[in-house]
Formats: sequence, C-alpha cells, structure tokens
Amino acid sequence: MSKHDDIANKLAKKLNADYKSDKGIDIVLPNKVIEVETKKSGIPQGIKQVERSQKARYLAVNKININNAVEATTGSGIGVMSETGKIIKKASRKR
Repeated sequence: MSKHDDIANKLAKKLNADYKSDKGIDIVLPNKVIEVETKKSGIPQGIKQVERSQKARYLAVNKININNAVEATTGSGIGVMSETGKIIKKASRKR
C-alpha cells in the first residue's frame, strides 16, 4: 500500500468516511472535502482537486510537507491538516 493510500485510509476511518481511490477528491464528508498529498510536487494538483468544492476544503499532508502546503494554500481559503487529521490551518470561505 502506498503512503498516500495509507494516510487516506486512516483519515477516512477516523472521520467515519469512505476513501475514494479512483479519480476525484479522496475523502468527501457532508461538510468538508479532503485531498491527501504526500509529495511536494503533488500539492498544486491537490489544490486544483478541492478548489471548486462548496464545502470546507482541506489538504492532508505528511509531516515533511506541512510547511509547503501552508505556503501553497496561503490566501486560497484551503485548509491544511496533518496526516493524522490535526488541523494546522483552518479552511475559510475565501474564494
């Protein structure tokens, strides 16, 4: 299992949701969407995945990419959470 799948499965289980491993946003909840990224190069793609959602939007990243994700999402309204689901940067409604 890839690191990405491992994080996505653990988060989905913790949040009582389903991880969709095929195309689209990884985890969709009634009030938020979460895209998991494990590589710095994947962060822009993760932002594109969630930016059109009307729900609270989050990128879930592994520890080494937290700062990269916070930097990349500045001013976007997209929040950042750790791979364990701890919110580092809260999502806002800014579009």
